[in-house]
Amino acid sequence: MTTARETAPSTAAGPSSDAAGGAGTALTPTPSGTTARRRPRSAGWLAVLPLIVFVAVVFGLPAFAIVTKAFKTAPGAPGGVHWTTGNISQSVHGAYLTALWGSVKLSALTAAIGVLLGLPLAHAVVTSRFRALREAVLAASGVLANFGGVPLAFAFVATLGNSGELTRALHLGDHGWSLYSFTGLSVVYLYFLVPLMVLTITPALEGLRTQWREAAQNNGATTRQYWLHVALPILTPSLLGGFVLLFGSAFAAYATAAAIVGSSVPLITLQIANALSGNVLAGQGNVALALSLDMIVIAGVVMALYLPLQRRSARWLH
Repeated sequence: MTTARETAPSTAAGPSSDAAGGAGTALTPTPSGTTARRRPRSAGWLAVLPLIVFVAVVFGLPAFAIVTKAFKTAPGAPGGVHWTTGNISQSVHGAYLTALWGSVKLSALTAAIGVLLGLPLAHAVVTSRFRALREAVLAASGVLANFGGVPLAFAFVATLGNSGELTRALHLGDHGWSLYSFTGLSVVYLYFLVPLMVLTITPALEGLRTQWREAAQNNGATTRQYWLHVALPILTPSLLGGFVLLFGSAFAAYATAAAIVGSSVPLITLQIANALSGNVLAGQGNVALALSLDMIVIAGVVMALYLPLQRRSARWLH
């Protein structure tokens, strides 16, 4: 009797311990005739609905108008409004092609110089022991990177124009300097491209680990060898991404160039404005939309290159 009473609890506990050890939790049957409750649908997408509407109105409608009207003749054209590829063909020939190529050259040149100047400046900021100096430079870069348009043009005209303060003080005109040229416009663009590069490359420089430099030094590498074989290969995707970002910023700039050079330097943005306003020929509005479509295609290619580079750099620096 005593043995039966002692073994009975252990026998009853056996199945539950096996279930806990093997299956983890015991399955309990659901009562018959009951159905599983459906989870209520999440209404979180309603929070982004205003953003979707904003993007659709501000970006979607203009993009749709550009794409459709770029392939249509202008109202009042012979034969009425109909589909055509003449606008696209005209946008890549003659003066329009020259302006497109001029914008590409200006953007590529200023972006490359911006990368070369912004990298050492950002490195000096990151390695600086003075926190106040670092914060001041980054704050100033954030302001200057977004400073452009007519105010920037006026500042440079007053400083480096034909009668500017520095032009007269340094006699730059005697050495062939002209603000109203391709070179002068490049200098103006660097005013906001270099700070933009500082903001772009600073997070990547902060991602360089001190252990990598110490490991290189322990293996006898010099500072130059460390940068050539360790730091620059890691930073290359970020540098290329910064170049692409600077290229797109310079490629889309309009107000600064319009206020400084006018039509003396052929640029695609200036040609679009002239075609829309009819300064050269009337009825070229759809050609301007075709030029805008060319810019959209180039900007799309730029972004298609920028996003993979950012993802690749994130593998090492984050």
